[in-house]
Amino acid sequence: MSIQKVTVAGGGTLGSQIAYQTAYTGKTVIVYDINDGALSAAKTRINDLDAAYQQDMHATQADIDETHSRLTYTSDPHSAFGDVDLVIEAIPEVPAIKTNFYELISGIADARTIFASNSSTYLPSQFADKTGRPSQFANLHFANQIWKHNTAEIMGHAGTDAAVITALTTFARDIAMVPIVVRKEQPGYVLNSLLTPFLENAAYLWGEDIADPQTVDKTWMIDGGAPMGPFATIDLVGLRTFLNITKDRQGDNPAFKNTLAKVQQMIDDGKLGLESGKGFYTYPDPAYQQKDFLA
Repeated sequence: MSIQKVTVAGGGTLGSQIAYQTAYTGKTVIVYDINDGALSAAKTRINDLDAAYQQDMHATQADIDETHSRLTYTSDPHSAFGDVDLVIEAIPEVPAIKTNFYELISGIADARTIFASNSSTYLPSQFADKTGRPSQFANLHFANQIWKHNTAEIMGHAGTDAAVITALTTFARDIAMVPIVVRKEQPGYVLNSLLTPFLENAAYLWGEDIADPQTVDKTWMIDGGAPMGPFATIDLVGLRTFLNITKDRQGDNPAFKNTLAKVQQMIDDGKLGLESGKGFYTYPDPAYQQKDFLA
């Protein structure tokens, strides 16, 4: 099956990046979100990606214009899901929201349409029955800053048709991703199985007042030779996403009570990370990118 027409459901930080990259590489893309306000925010995020593609991908103005010509926006489910080859779900990491979404679109989408979730933590088998087409459902996970960190993790469940995995693998290559096929279900795939415990342990050091974020990041950057530390990474991922994932994994763990409360307070204060211009660092030009940060 050739995937040419794609709907990205959810225009948040990663959904907007998936939509842009897919359109940039020549596919027709519909961006769906729940209302006009959410769509307006998605358009802003997508427009803001122009500069990154011009700087990092050396995109010309013609490339940018062609990308936007392939993008349309709607909050109407029938327009979004009625006639597409692939739906990529990039909505909040809340099981009830995902379940409601799949139940909504299962009766709208064409019989050919593949459903794929960008979920970073949940297994496809948790939602397969809700899709109405379990054999055509798998997870398709992208990393933040998709144009640079260009992996696409593909994970089916026991009932996923092998042809769907093949189609998603081909699609990933079509949009300039390196396909990472996960051979059986694993929470967090490959990337987040490594990354999530790392970020949680860093947050715990801060949450329990053992070390401040900049000290943790300096330690990792100096001793690990990394270009950024875990708190800069949390800013990049987004504090809301980090909180949802950590609550799901550590919500009943009393050791994380203070950490979760402190992250929630930052979110309440509008400190969402790179998305809002302020998180553990202030953007643009965060402190960890300054020459004297590791002095």
